[in-house]
Amino acid sequence: MTDMIEKLEYFLADRGIYMLTIVLLAIGIYGMIVCSNYMKKLMCMNIMQVSIIFFFLTFGQKDGATIPVTMNNLFSADAYINPVPHALMLTAIVVSLGITGVGLALLMRIKDIYGTIEEKDIAGKGGKNK
Repeated sequence: MTDMIEKLEYFLADRGIYMLTIVLLAIGIYGMIVCSNYMKKLMCMNIMQVSIIFFFLTFGQKDGATIPVTMNNLFSADAYINPVPHALMLTAIVVSLGITGVGLALLMRIKDIYGTIEEKDIAGKGGKNK
């Protein structure tokens, strides 16, 4: 029994970060499918975006590496982490915030036109003509 617990602890310590990413992605996908409220769908979409960003940031890490700033005693490129995934994910965070802002603006407009943001109440309606 203790051998199995030790294997589980090693697996979670070694691959736990990926499990967290998979759980976050699964929560986001589940919410997008199950929720009928558009605000909840937008929040689940943000959870999926965070899980993808988190996943890519884990690839930029190396054991024993340091930040990519020139140091006097480090001459090899292997001693530094790769800054490209971090730069790309910083851009992805900005895009994610933009998508969230546009989504909230659309939700406000949908609420004005239909009077609700529930998918089941909106489906089949033509909207109010103003």
